[in-house]
Amino acid sequence: MKIGMLTSGGDCQGLNSALRGVAKTLYNEFGNQVSIYGIRDGYRGLIEGDYHKMEPRDFSDILTLGGTILGTSRQPFKEMTKARDDSEETKLEKMLATVKKARFDCLVILGGNGTHKTANLLSQHGVNVVTLPKTIDNDLWGTEMTFGFQSAMDIAVSVIDSIHSTAFSHSRVFIVEVMGHKAGWLTLYAGIASGADVIVIPEIPYSAEKIAQAIERRQESGKRFSILAVAEGAVSREEAKMSKKEFKAAREAMTHPSISYRLASELKELTGQEIRVTIPGHYQRGGIPCAADRLLTSRLGVAAAELIRDGKFGYMVALQNNCIVPVPLSEVAGKLKTVPPDGEVVRAARALGLCMGD
Repeated sequence: MKIGMLTSGGDCQGLNSALRGVAKTLYNEFGNQVSIYGIRDGYRGLIEGDYHKMEPRDFSDILTLGGTILGTSRQPFKEMTKARDDSEETKLEKMLATVKKARFDCLVILGGNGTHKTANLLSQHGVNVVTLPKTIDNDLWGTEMTFGFQSAMDIAVSVIDSIHSTAFSHSRVFIVEVMGHKAGWLTLYAGIASGADVIVIPEIPYSAEKIAQAIERRQESGKRFSILAVAEGAVSREEAKMSKKEFKAAREAMTHPSISYRLASELKELTGQEIRVTIPGHYQRGGIPCAADRLLTSRLGVAAAELIRDGKFGYMVALQNNCIVPVPLSEVAGKLKTVPPDGEVVRAARALGLCMGD
């Protein structure tokens, strides 16, 4: 049995431990009857035929290692079936040729939304595929939890925890910008867990006036500071009413480096208070995976290997009701899991007295 493995899209904690989970289970099940090949830099390696044979020792001591030993890259899905001219192969055709030439019996693919769209495309063209759900945004359809999310949440919480003391000391308003362009899971969970006073996520368009009122209420009650957890993809009420074209034009014309700096400017004008912005950025995706992610990736890795053993392809292994289950790729590809504005976690935040920006 010949298996090709790749990691695609943005890196995060847990990629190596997930690779380890798959490999160790396959080696324990099949011994020297299985050969595992690492495909370098995600789909780029599959397009260019850049792969190498791996040995059991390559998967040792990587449970706690951050990043990905295989490397990764972003290959936009919309470019997979395009060619510059009629004589050139598409990226999809090149990937299919690599699979055929290498005689891979299965591809194990680790990635997020874009990665799964391409994985489903490969599956539709006859490639045996099994995938694992990776993204710190936790926005992949079909699974309650993606690996990388809990590690990134720990980091975001640590940042906000550290901001508390300086915010109190200087009686300031602090905005901490958390990753998440289209989904606010990371900001919502980290904001609640760190005791933020205001949480702003893409799913709930914000009003600067409402946030200013929340800050002023805290001030009137004797609170020396306020902390806002703001998703990088947050949108205002005015922006939420715009067409996609209008929104894109408005963001391109925005003079502030990010939405948090724009909000800081708006709040300073409304409240007269000094506002500071902290952006941990890619720091949230780095470092070692937390214990919860090590456990999750190990479980997902075992489940993926068992699907390969049983000849069940075209599935993503997912966490549902605390059980690892297979979910058809056709149900996952192209779907985004966003925060329900009236869901249980948002209701809990509101019950705790947090302002959700609206």
